[in-house]
Amino acid sequence: APTALLARWVAGLKADNAQGEFYLTDIVAAACAAGIPVVADLAADERDVRGINDRAQLAAVERELQLRQAQAFMARGVTLADPARFDVRGTLNCGRDVRIDVGCVLEGDVTLGDDVTLGPYCVLRNVATGAGTAIEAFSHLVDAQVGAHCRIGPYARLRPGAALADDVHVGNFVEVKAAT
Repeated sequence: APTALLARWVAGLKADNAQGEFYLTDIVAAACAAGIPVVADLAADERDVRGINDRAQLAAVERELQLRQAQAFMARGVTLADPARFDVRGTLNCGRDVRIDVGCVLEGDVTLGDDVTLGPYCVLRNVATGAGTAIEAFSHLVDAQVGAHCRIGPYARLRPGAALADDVHVGNFVEVKAAT
């Protein structure tokens, strides 16, 4: 819809129905009344246009989106232990032969070099890793740079400003912040 008209039509929506809800579909009547041509755009997949009316439906749609992303990563060669237990909430760039265990959450901009392994239940936010790095179970990395062939965790935490050179080992229950 033309932006200016759409803004006017949305502002004019009324909730005068039994449910007391605003319906975007009422814009079609407004367009017709204004003499604007109305055409249908058919979705290739009905899941792309289903309504979301409660938190359970929102969670189901989120899971579908995450599964689609997981399938796309696997098609590009990423190994996921369980595609249903993997979340990308941002941008993920992976090298070759990346392996990601269950329950990992990747947020913001994450880059994983070739042959990187993520253990179960890791959280990475705005992180870049070099090739051959292994991040063990339950490790959390935020705003950090990790060199090649590093070993992190389990239960390690890299906080903002952590920058690891190549071949660094950060052990169990270790926290690094604003350090090289």
